[in-house]
Amino acid sequence: MPPIIEIDHLSKQYAGGTRALDNVSLSIEQGEILALLGPNGAGKTTLISIICGLVVPTGGTVRVGGHDIRTDWRAARKLIGLVPQEIALEPFETVANSVRFTRGLYGEGPDEAYLEQLLRSLALWDKRDAPTRALSGGMKRRVLIAKALSHRPKVLFLDEPTAGVDVHLRREMWTVVSELRASGVTIILTTHYLEEAEEMADRIGVIDKGHLMLVRPTAELMGEFGRKQLTVELDAPLDALPQGWADRGITLSPDGRRLDYDYDARAERTGIGRLLADLNAQGIGVRDVATQQSSLEEVFMSLLENGGEARR
Repeated sequence: MPPIIEIDHLSKQYAGGTRALDNVSLSIEQGEILALLGPNGAGKTTLISIICGLVVPTGGTVRVGGHDIRTDWRAARKLIGLVPQEIALEPFETVANSVRFTRGLYGEGPDEAYLEQLLRSLALWDKRDAPTRALSGGMKRRVLIAKALSHRPKVLFLDEPTAGVDVHLRREMWTVVSELRASGVTIILTTHYLEEAEEMADRIGVIDKGHLMLVRPTAELMGEFGRKQLTVELDAPLDALPQGWADRGITLSPDGRRLDYDYDARAERTGIGRLLADLNAQGIGVRDVATQQSSLEEVFMSLLENGGEARR
């Protein structure tokens, strides 16, 4: 099956000289969730805006479902739903009528059965007759998703979908996104919540200064650039590390009750066995042992700090 989105050497330079995108190429498979990460001004929103037909590129091509976004724009845009970061709803319109109106903009006729199915799937059916101004921030975001899905698109763009919502609503949104993917919708999201990308995305793309630095499966990215930390809780505090241990990357907590050891899980020898053997040889009692994976935030910052190496 061909990719649902094909981006080839895409560039965008604004009149003032700012180069928002520089030679970006990317293929997105049908049914996957791709997270785009990058600092403010990295080019994420520009990339989405070009694919959705809101911004004209200065170079390269984009195809959605095989349709060129410039020469066959009507067919391409019909495959796309966009949920913007800003909440922009007609405050006095009801939820159901807002969704009906957006569906009509795509030339689709009334379909009350689909409307009910859509609103129920987003937990909005009970709010169908409520004016949008009466909804909570989380519910308003669900209405934006319903509007974006009103014409049954194959691709859904979510620009910062959980910005400004609390942790509970964020978790609910993750559930909604997972259910959409299960129904076959391809989802591309931008987010500043790195936990969100790690939790939901099949692949993660990192953009910085208009360059697509890399695209990797989430687990592979964590395995390739993430490190693990071994934490050893001791039975009794140590006054100091044994000689030579600091040179191996082992640190002692200020209270002397914990040893921390950073290691590469992909290495042939991690050094964990040697550390545990040395603890036994030194007569140092161990209360507990735990490992912790580097967070995606740490991986992301490492990639930005070592951009040239990451692009190899």
